[in-house]
Amino acid sequence: MRSGAERRGSSAAAAPPSRARPSGPDAPPAPPPPAAGQPRARDAGDARAQPRPLFPWSKWRKRMGSSMSAATARRPVFDDKEDVNFDHFQILRAIGKGSFGKVCIVQKRDTEKMYAMKYMNKQQCIERDEVRNVFRELEILQEIEHVFLVNLWYSFQDEEDMFMVVDLLLGGDLRYHLQQNVQFSEDTVRLYICEMALALDYLRSQHIIHRDVKPDNILLDEQGHAHLTDFNIATIIKDGERATALAGTKPYMAPEIFQSFVSGGSGYSFEVDWWSVGVLAYELLRGWRPYDIHSSNAVESLVQLFSTASVQYVPTWSKEMVGLLRKLLTVDPKHRVSSLQDMQAAPSLAGVLWQDLSEKKVAPGFVPNKGRLHCDPTFELEEMILESRPLHKKKKRLAKNRSRDSSRDSSQSENDYLQDCLDAIQQDFVIFNREKLKKSQDPVSEPLPAPEAGDAAEDREGARPALPMCGSICPSRLTES
Repeated sequence: MRSGAERRGSSAAAAPPSRARPSGPDAPPAPPPPAAGQPRARDAGDARAQPRPLFPWSKWRKRMGSSMSAATARRPVFDDKEDVNFDHFQILRAIGKGSFGKVCIVQKRDTEKMYAMKYMNKQQCIERDEVRNVFRELEILQEIEHVFLVNLWYSFQDEEDMFMVVDLLLGGDLRYHLQQNVQFSEDTVRLYICEMALALDYLRSQHIIHRDVKPDNILLDEQGHAHLTDFNIATIIKDGERATALAGTKPYMAPEIFQSFVSGGSGYSFEVDWWSVGVLAYELLRGWRPYDIHSSNAVESLVQLFSTASVQYVPTWSKEMVGLLRKLLTVDPKHRVSSLQDMQAAPSLAGVLWQDLSEKKVAPGFVPNKGRLHCDPTFELEEMILESRPLHKKKKRLAKNRSRDSSRDSSQSENDYLQDCLDAIQQDFVIFNREKLKKSQDPVSEPLPAPEAGDAAEDREGARPALPMCGSICPSRLTES
């Protein structure tokens, strides 16, 4: 399994552009912002003059919409008792890839709703010891839903891949916009902080530490609202428990994670995600991070760094923003802002209308350009030309494989261990359908008979059956890496 400290997160609709300057966690510090008198990029666009759109997304979507509407009468009707599967979706466009998973835009054939679909090759997951993390991510996503998260809608599998179908967010991730040299205003960054505060407060109520909050994992919708994604290294801690694993992306990891790894101690808790929000906010405002940390840095040196180096704040930033960043970037987690209650009490956020914000009624200052698809267009070419097992040829490939397997003597297995692992995944993978779950919970769509007086409490508890948990491959806790 990859070291949690070295990994790069995959996102549901994000990919760095091929012609942008490096800006990832290992990138060198960016050049300083323009001097006084030099032009700066507007908060609502790129630093340069608006380029010609790389992909006519709005026209394509309009054309697809009209085309699909014309075919409404021919829409398939799937049996409600049938599990969701690959055939229920039309593949539209490849938009991203991670180290062992890829992402494409899909449309569900019966409802015509569009989603992002992440698919992970089973054999690669086994070879890289990632099955456990995939199962844990699915276990977490099946249990949560929030307005500022990228929510899971369906999970299913076939012989080759495991699939996760999630919210489609077309605004790109914050890493992409940093690479496009977007200059974010304080108001915009403050909004992102507040939206992440609501997301993290919800995760805490579910006992979840995300452990990988960074620009790569913050996706924007078309209106510019921020959503947290990628729970691949998230962990669940119950009351009184502490996490101890060295997990995350080093430049965004809180000091107590390194300290716990070096000297042991009591571990760390939910406060680490709020430190990451502080690093993220600082980077969005200044163009580089508050500490010069890279994945190659030794953990021991980082413990020393946090005890000696101090964060430099830009004099032109408002006192309110500097005060908020100081509270987030406090080395001692006991004194760090690390809850929604702390945020609401902060003087710099006194004017925030939290209820309106939670309903997305506060307009973001930065709105992604709707005339372009915010990802690298070469992903589509790679999928069509270079991919050895392209998604659009899956049905023919699987049919051919099944025919070959049926004619081969089962005793002549080429790799018994690999086949055992594949069989275990096939057996323990949990199929999920949030659409069906919501219908089952809707009293209007399926009215339930009135319960007997003595059985009322029991029926209320049984109205939403507990989701099944992962089996033998996915342990009850994420193991230390």
